[in-house]
Amino acid sequence: MTACALLLAGAVAGVAANGRPAEEGERVVTEGVGPYQVCDPVFESVRIAMTQRGEAWSPQYIQGISGSAFRVTGPCPCAPTCGNWFWAPDLVKLLGYDCEYLLLGEEGMAPQVRVEEVLTRIKDEIRAGRTAILWHAFTNAEFDVVCGFDESTHELLGRGSYKGLGDEYTRADEKRTLTSEEISGLLGAIIIGEKEREFDARAAETAALKEAVNHCWAEKSSFLKGGVNCYDGWIGDLSKSPPRELGSGDWYCLAVYSSTHAAAPGFLREIAPKYGGASRNLEHAADHFVQEADLLHRCFVVLGEERPADEPQKVKAGQMADLLRQARDAYRHGIHDIERALDKIEGE
Repeated sequence: MTACALLLAGAVAGVAANGRPAEEGERVVTEGVGPYQVCDPVFESVRIAMTQRGEAWSPQYIQGISGSAFRVTGPCPCAPTCGNWFWAPDLVKLLGYDCEYLLLGEEGMAPQVRVEEVLTRIKDEIRAGRTAILWHAFTNAEFDVVCGFDESTHELLGRGSYKGLGDEYTRADEKRTLTSEEISGLLGAIIIGEKEREFDARAAETAALKEAVNHCWAEKSSFLKGGVNCYDGWIGDLSKSPPRELGSGDWYCLAVYSSTHAAAPGFLREIAPKYGGASRNLEHAADHFVQEADLLHRCFVVLGEERPADEPQKVKAGQMADLLRQARDAYRHGIHDIERALDKIEGE
């Protein structure tokens, strides 16, 4: 994927210099917004929106401070969204920006009224040359980046974790998310406001490292087991005779975690020079997470497709279980190195 998000053109097509509203049938687009560089359903959208505003945080850094680079829950299709440490609006605020979260299910407001209000706010952001973040705009049950709208077709244009990855933005009906109750629920749009305070990088980094350790060893519910417990449960299911049926939970989790965990080494190496005596431990941890991400990707390749045929399922499950055992061990070794780093950081 390209890094063209770092080269924001800052031009808005279809909007006059005085910022007048779009006429009926007009197409209004914020140009130069790059595609997703991590297949992440929640936090990469924030990184892209922040880059469009002139911030320069790397995809690896955002995955790190959000905790997503170290998160493993499921396997369940909703695990990469439901099993996070915090939520997309929380990351916006952590980075020092005001944030307005427009929910669709607020009491006292008719759904259709709320839909129109949310769309109006999103289009106002586009007219002002900014992006907005909208749940289920283009992908399924993920936060997507809206970069434009087309009044003639009643469509939104933008980017998602697996949509609009090329030079052209993807597009979808403007009310897709707002009328898909089974998907959207109470979720809606995120409007990023002005910068209110400076970002406390050290506090965010150390908090993320501590949460990575806590998550690794945490006891979670059977629905969303976390960390080592997730790996052990996943391996156990695939090692049964016969193994449980492979499906979308395996496919989606592996698609996301093989990408988000590939960001962990970059995050750890980016912050390591800041932490003196702990830097070597962070570098060692990065090496282990390189191995883990590679093994998760290999496991995803073995799975091959969302709904595998019945006949090779037992073979695939056995191969996946073996790769996941190795990934679990690499993950665990990486967390141990983070624990050692935290001991030194706190000692200093």
